[in-house]
Amino acid sequence: MATITELQKIGVGLMGFGLFFLLFGVLLYFDSVLLAFGNILFLAGLCFIIGIRRTAHFFFQRNKFRGTLFFLGGVTLVLFRWPVIGMLVESYGFVLLFRSFFPVAIGFVLSIVNLPFLSAFLPNSQSMV
Repeated sequence: MATITELQKIGVGLMGFGLFFLLFGVLLYFDSVLLAFGNILFLAGLCFIIGIRRTAHFFFQRNKFRGTLFFLGGVTLVLFRWPVIGMLVESYGFVLLFRSFFPVAIGFVLSIVNLPFLSAFLPNSQSMV
């Protein structure tokens, strides 16, 4: 089992608060201050969890350049008080950045929670006998 350092614990807390502020900002009709604060906390938490060098390497890979451009452009738009357009652009960038991670996450969740009706829609899942 991997050990978790104190900086990683701080990073998880920062990401948690960042997601809370993002959700709260959306619930309060796209409040730009809460969304900007949530974005900054989320990115700081990511840097604390995986490190600054790995974060930079993740965002600035050649095949993820378009996703990075949209994600950081959306963060910039939110910071410049265009919250609705910024969150749409940021969401598109998030999907582009993490699209290779989504099948892994879905497979992990489905391995923990066995939902029979979902097995009909997924090509790699086993059918119930």
